[in-house]
Amino acid sequence: MTIIIVIMSPKQIFQLVYAPLVRGHIKAIDPKYHSLIRNAIETQLQSNPETETRNRKPLKRPVGIGAKWEIRFGPSNRFRVFYKIDHNNHQVHILAIGQKKRNRLYIGKEEIEL
Repeated sequence: MTIIIVIMSPKQIFQLVYAPLVRGHIKAIDPKYHSLIRNAIETQLQSNPETETRNRKPLKRPVGIGAKWEIRFGPSNRFRVFYKIDHNNHQVHILAIGQKKRNRLYIGKEEIEL
């Protein structure tokens, strides 16, 4: 009889690094959603930020801000967080936070082309 022992390594936690512009992006969103946004970022991006899910995907087209990934969450998936992963420093760089209104995306007060 063979016994196999599996040692589970602890989840590696990524440090979240917010771009300076993100503060302005958050101010443009109704304050009642701020804790939802913070919780979604912390729970989805601190561990396994590049695991593709239904609402977390690599971007098909490059975004001018340098983001490679996007997560969608909130009521009707209205919020978007754009980020890139720095594996060498074990960091996730939050580059933009936006809000989808109908078929338009707003980052801060600026409409972004989809």
